[in-house]
Amino acid sequence: MGRCLAAALATLLAATATADAAQLKAIVGGTVIDGLGSAPIRNGVVLIDGERIRAVGPQSVIEIPAGTDIISAEGMTVLPGLWDMQVHLTRLGHGNEARWNEAYAPLADRVVTPIAARQLLLAGVTSARDVESPLYAALNVRERIRARRIAGPTLYVGGPALTRAEPRGPWQWQIAGAEDARAKVRQLGEAGVDYLLLADLDLWTSEEVGAAIGEARARGLLVHARAERPVEVERGLAAQVDGFLGIGMGAAPAFPDTVVLALRQRLMAQPDKPLFWSPAVSAVFNYEALRLDAEVLDDPALAEGMPPVMVTDIFGSLRNLDRVSGLDMPASRRPTLCTKLRQLRDAGAALVAGSDAGVPAHLHSRATWQEIDAWVRECGIEAVYAIQAATHDAAVSMRAQAESGSLAAGLYADVIAVRGNVLLYPSLLREPTIIMRRGQRFK
Repeated sequence: MGRCLAAALATLLAATATADAAQLKAIVGGTVIDGLGSAPIRNGVVLIDGERIRAVGPQSVIEIPAGTDIISAEGMTVLPGLWDMQVHLTRLGHGNEARWNEAYAPLADRVVTPIAARQLLLAGVTSARDVESPLYAALNVRERIRARRIAGPTLYVGGPALTRAEPRGPWQWQIAGAEDARAKVRQLGEAGVDYLLLADLDLWTSEEVGAAIGEARARGLLVHARAERPVEVERGLAAQVDGFLGIGMGAAPAFPDTVVLALRQRLMAQPDKPLFWSPAVSAVFNYEALRLDAEVLDDPALAEGMPPVMVTDIFGSLRNLDRVSGLDMPASRRPTLCTKLRQLRDAGAALVAGSDAGVPAHLHSRATWQEIDAWVRECGIEAVYAIQAATHDAAVSMRAQAESGSLAAGLYADVIAVRGNVLLYPSLLREPTIIMRRGQRFK
């Protein structure tokens, strides 16, 4: 009887070990970049248990349990899944803004956002911040991804931007007075947004700005603002926003000295509070490159998941790039972007990668790697810095660094791998070989 019990117990333990091993995956053999700026790990291992990382280190150190699903990354760079801090899930790169809004705004929730989300994920973007979407569409796509009903990155949504100007559509809410600003922030907070986006701050009164930010702080919401004009930035800095989106400033060759001084003073006064900034330079670089050679737009892979009628409409709108609407002075802005990017870095802003995916000709399947590549190739930023800005630092900007953004034990297994050395050739990020979000492999 004792032998029978022992045998049964051994069988149970073996079955349990097998079940545990079935949850284990190990990405083995590649060069691991952890997203924290550490030295790359040659012949590394990322051991994954269910949704989370169990261990990261060299093959010589990490013990891989028997029965683990081994995923070879030989010849590859393994790194955290990318973050994109400035995406438009309700736009798909159409070249005529008015036509897009008229025809596709009613389809944003059920048709457009799932396409954009899937394209981002299959481009290696495992986390993203959506910018300026109708409230229901933003919340709905986030929740469907959380429930795994559709494929997409982990989303951080703000719903409509609050503006003092005339709203251009349901992705903006106009405020009129301090009480109205407070009420609209309250409405967004109660709906469950992750952050608050303010636009056209140069048009707001001090009372309106204070009311909106005060209500946001009371609800624990991060507050970010558009950076189109110098006064917007100066007012946002004075109001203690958490960060900015875009570079703006038109064709001015550089940020005015007043903006740089205000930024430095803010950071000196609060050295422990980073000021996050997604410059989104790649939309302009992409547009100007396509004007020289638009052959890439003929790649059928760019249209994957789109209804045929939408494919015809979007790519037809990009046949004559000189007639594209929705990009502000790209030819004159292009020479200024790297100067402004370096000014922000030199002043101490915490740069995070945000591509503006979805604006004309800037497709979700290409935009994020183009942002990283533009920083490095066009602006001379170190690749390790740009990758950290697209992984760990982006996660910090959304208070998510304890869950994602780097490769470390206990964090979600958001992992990608690409063939070759991305520290030498960041453009290799255009084609990930392995894509994993929260332990689930999508490629």
